Amino acid sequence: MSLSSRLIAAVLVVCSASSATAQRAKDIEGSWILISSVNEVNGHKTDQFGPHPNGMVMFGADGRFMLTIIGAGLPRFASNNRANGTPEENKAVASRSIAMIGSYAVDDDGRTLTLRTENATFPNWDGTEQTRLIVTLNVGQLKYMTPSASGGGVGTVTWARAH
Repeated sequence: MSLSSRLIAAVLVVCSASSATAQRAKDIEGSWILISSVNEVNGHKTDQFGPHPNGMVMFGADGRFMLTIIGAGLPRFASNNRANGTPEENKAVASRSIAMIGSYAVDDDGRTLTLRTENATFPNWDGTEQTRLIVTLNVGQLKYMTPSASGGGVGTVTWARAH
């Protein structure tokens, strides 16, 4: 193989790798609907937000994200004022819902999603980076793991592409 042929081949390999990396990052863009959010501690699995939660995450082409998960069947506030919930009502809402906004990045090999959280309903996450290990990322499904979930254990969250 001539020197020019080897250079062309090397350029094609680099361009293909760059294109594949860019494609993996673009694969996450769009809206996703929550399928499940499971926490595992010592081999025991539970639904992190109770049975049948609702949720959506949106990953913009601009690198911004918004995530919301809301547990099904949250109690209505007797006061009919969200600022005046009872301790029990507030606890139910805080323990079975999460919302966060910020920016995101998918690493070059498509295995890690980093959420740079600006604000969250769990204020301990404000100004932090949350790392998620991508298990599946394809046209229809996004599944990631959180090795150290905020409630302890390992969290696994599965999303389906919104249509």
